[in-house]
Order: sequence, then C-alpha cells, then structure tokens
Amino acid sequence: MKAYLSLGSNMGDRGFLLEESCRCLEDHPQIDILQKSSVYVTKPWGVTGQPDFWNLALEIETGLSPLELLDVCQKIEHELGRVRIVRWGPRTIDIDLLSYDNREWKDERLILPHPRMEEREFVLAPLREIASGYILPSGRTVSEVRGEGEVSVLNPGK
Repeated sequence: MKAYLSLGSNMGDRGFLLEESCRCLEDHPQIDILQKSSVYVTKPWGVTGQPDFWNLALEIETGLSPLELLDVCQKIEHELGRVRIVRWGPRTIDIDLLSYDNREWKDERLILPHPRMEEREFVLAPLREIASGYILPSGRTVSEVRGEGEVSVLNPGK
C-alpha cells in the first residue's frame, strides 16, 4: 500500500534526526521509501516561541496496516528521544501518517487522512514536491492548496 508521511524536527541535530528517521523507516522489511522531498524550514505552528522546524515528506510503499505503520513511526520517535509533553511543542522528531492508500480511518489512535494537513503549509509544501497531483480530502490537488505559514527550502539548488 502507498502511504505519505510528514517528518519534522526542531530540537537537537535536526538534519541527523530526519535522516536517521528515514534510515530507520527504510530498514524496516515492510517499508520502502519511494520518494523523499527536500528539507523545508518552517516557523512553529500552534505553539510559538520555539526553534524553527525542519520538515520533509515521504512517499512509501508498505505491507503494514495503518496501525502497524503508526506503531513503527512511534517506536522510531521514541528511540530518537521524542517526549510528548506539550501539544505542538518542541520535539526531536515527529512522524505523522498523512494518508494510507487513500483510505479513511478513524479511531482513538489514528485519523486518516490527517485531519489538519490542508491547513499546514509545512506539510503541504514538501508533499507538493513529491506528489503534486495527490488529491486532498477537500477534493483539490495538493498543488492547488496553500496552508498557513511560511516555508523555505533548506539549501535550495542542492
């Protein structure tokens, strides 16, 4: 199944944490990374007064179920020092499951597609780079939608 993930970090060595998260995902026997966006620098969303985030998006192929994939993502977050104290607060790494095989899913652990992805430019900009034709829950393509917040590509041209 094809899934899209959004990764973000604003604590510690952000570049290392993003790369290590990607490596951990790729090392899983049931996950293949098909596409990886550039890294985007974004201002914090929700809770201001914290360091800028570095964000990227992944398109993956997986044999895992949505909840199994969520468990893998949360295990990686935990291994890389993620502590959940303040909602939308600083974090070493955040791995959000945006979409899974265009399915809808809703339970106490997971809502798919991600309920706020169309509001957040830090999610849309990297996703737009790797999947410009992806159809969002609103019925529009990701290339047609702009979310809140300013983003810039880290090291453009590389």
